[in-house]
Amino acid sequence: MSSTATKDHPQLAAIFNRDEPRVDWHDETLWWVRAKRDIAAHKLPEWELLRETASQIKNNVLSNLSTYLEQFEANAINNGIIVHWAANAEEHNKIIYTLLEKRGISRMVKSKSMLTEECHLNEYLLKQGIDVIDSDLGERIVQLAGEPPSHIVLPCIHKKKEEIGDIFHEHLGSAKGESDPKILTETARQHLREVFLTRRAALTGVNFAIAETGEFVICTNEGNADMGAHLAEIHIASMGIEKIIPERKHLGVFLRLLTRSATGQPITTYSSHFSKPQDGKEIHVVIVDNGRSIQLGREDFRNSLKCIRCGACMNTCPVYRKSGGHSYHTAVAGPIGSILAPNLDMEKYADLPFASTLCGSCSNVCPVKIDIHDQLYKWRQVIVKAGYTPKAKTLAMKGMAFTLSSPMIYRAAGKMGRFTFKYAPFAVNNGANPWYKHREMPKAPEQSFGEWYAKRKENKK
Repeated sequence: MSSTATKDHPQLAAIFNRDEPRVDWHDETLWWVRAKRDIAAHKLPEWELLRETASQIKNNVLSNLSTYLEQFEANAINNGIIVHWAANAEEHNKIIYTLLEKRGISRMVKSKSMLTEECHLNEYLLKQGIDVIDSDLGERIVQLAGEPPSHIVLPCIHKKKEEIGDIFHEHLGSAKGESDPKILTETARQHLREVFLTRRAALTGVNFAIAETGEFVICTNEGNADMGAHLAEIHIASMGIEKIIPERKHLGVFLRLLTRSATGQPITTYSSHFSKPQDGKEIHVVIVDNGRSIQLGREDFRNSLKCIRCGACMNTCPVYRKSGGHSYHTAVAGPIGSILAPNLDMEKYADLPFASTLCGSCSNVCPVKIDIHDQLYKWRQVIVKAGYTPKAKTLAMKGMAFTLSSPMIYRAAGKMGRFTFKYAPFAVNNGANPWYKHREMPKAPEQSFGEWYAKRKENKK
């Protein structure tokens, strides 16, 4: 992430866009996933009812969050699970390090958890001398490549199989030039088998935590979370406070929505319930706030906490598909990341709400009906008022607002623009105009719409 720390979305997107064939391939691949989602959704006549039900359950959760969290904690403790609370990323990381340090554990296997990406856990533990191996195949690939995930469900969707073959050849000893997915998968399987068998600690995320029972559910397609958690002597689960659902009967609603929205599958291959530790072993749950309670208090943005991390909004977003996940320089990329990240650091992520066409496709596919594009628009207003937009952009927007507020000035500006296009096109068609870099500039009309309409009206008399 260090190479992206000082760059904003337009700069990072420009880097991704240098490789046009890759951009086209990335765009087509994600749209293929989006199309699979549509087919899966249309097979369920009750799809919209499921979305509305999930949204209402989450509304209830957000309105009674503290009650459900305390209920979950009490039931989890009764089950023999040890519960920890972390106010921020720093506390989360310290809790996990302390658990490992007390047991003299220096190597840990980890299942996919975007919360640990948000908290930069791997980097923290590495500095403390703890070796962490990501066991999700996509996450292991980007870990070996020294990159963060570019997508919350498909972490290495930006890499082609030939590139993965090169990474495996360098780090796992596969044959040079090997790009057969079956052989590469078998190489990863053999590599991770040794990891699962030798790690004393396993960390997983939490997809859903059930207040009624004190259990939590982890969804994976590879079974890697189960392998790590069942074989290790200590299982640590990192959980955001918004992962709560009230009752076990609600789980079916979300499981039917989650994977259909994510990859178009009817159901996740493994949906594993953890309610109590095995004899002689420990389960710890670290419940993390890290800015979520602040977001809960922002009336316009609290619905973003309904997110179940399916990634559907990314797959459908034309900006995400064309600019790549790393251009968002935050753990959760795409439209949903662009409304979550400013809550954590408004100045650092001030560019992200502007990385959208506001077409509304993200809101249309969201399984829990988050008004994503409305929140993107509202964040823009908040960020502009807070003074976090570039001065040139702020001045340009003020100039535009001044022009549009006066019919006389608007008409004069229109005439000036048509004159410039016609007699001094070089003033517009140059490298300083971002639109000119990638598009044919339109030919200026001879008259404005208002002039055309008035003339037409006159001729009809």
